[in-house]
Amino acid sequence: MRTKVLTDTELVHAYMAGNEQAFETLLLRHKRKVWSHVYLMVRDREVTEDLFQEAFIKVVHTLKTGKYNEEGKFLPWVMRIAHNLVIDHFRRSKKMPLVRGSEEHDVFASVAQPGQNIEQRLVNVQIDEDVRRLIEHLPEEQREVVIMRTYLSMSFKEIAEHTNVSINTALGRMRYALINMRKLIKEHDIHLERA
Repeated sequence: MRTKVLTDTELVHAYMAGNEQAFETLLLRHKRKVWSHVYLMVRDREVTEDLFQEAFIKVVHTLKTGKYNEEGKFLPWVMRIAHNLVIDHFRRSKKMPLVRGSEEHDVFASVAQPGQNIEQRLVNVQIDEDVRRLIEHLPEEQREVVIMRTYLSMSFKEIAEHTNVSINTALGRMRYALINMRKLIKEHDIHLERA
């Protein structure tokens, strides 16, 4: 006898009707994808685990209170919750994600360069800080693309997949982000020449 594989929508309705097993099935079905999405952005297992759990606590709360209205779009909805928690995490910690353990990917590394004196290093640290502040002033969708591309070294294909948009949209957001950053640089007369 074959067991019918329930859709996400059927499992959500079953869980909302009191079937706890239905939620466990949903969790097992989507755990790897959601966890990977968070990990790709934060690159830290402990933080990923915390944000992953927080995302599913929000999911449970929304389902239990009957506020779920994403019919047929359970996974994209969970991914959006997880994604927003990652963004909130970086806002709270007031730091941008940096790829750890690989200097070649950390484009704003302020590690001493051979032959640089203290003044040159301080200038470079200030430039890094100015760039981070510029990124903070971008609209959220543009800021996400810049963070993923610049700090996480993600390809535009990966960015498109993780933000659920087309590659052209991801490229467009990056283009507009650069245009907006140039405007801010001009408006505020910011000098970004490295020492």
